[in-house]
Amino acid sequence: MGMQMLATLPASDMDRARAWYSERMGLEPTEESPDGSLFYDVGGSTVLLYPSAFAGTNKATAAGLVVEDFDAAFEMLRGRGVEFEEYDFGEDFRTVNGVVTTPDGTRGAWFVDSEGNILGLTEDTRR
Repeated sequence: MGMQMLATLPASDMDRARAWYSERMGLEPTEESPDGSLFYDVGGSTVLLYPSAFAGTNKATAAGLVVEDFDAAFEMLRGRGVEFEEYDFGEDFRTVNGVVTTPDGTRGAWFVDSEGNILGLTEDTRR
């Protein structure tokens, strides 16, 4: 049985969300459904942005971007106006200038899209 994961993100204002993903992330939809849902190809994975009154109610990471060059991705997003969140959950998990370095040395950062969805950025340590 073949299986593929589809990341889904809610949006309360599809026009605003479409503009944010274009301006901040440099992404354009690959497909649009009759209900206004937008499909994006993000590094070979599909992300569905769909209309929902419940957008922004999840207080945890909704989706994550795994990148080979963390510094380049972080600076590209910041240069496009993405504002990274600051978190302090104790000594082992505290951001400095928007970036956390975990005890094993992996770096991560989080930001919120125009619809209140929390998105994560982390470096690919599988190499």
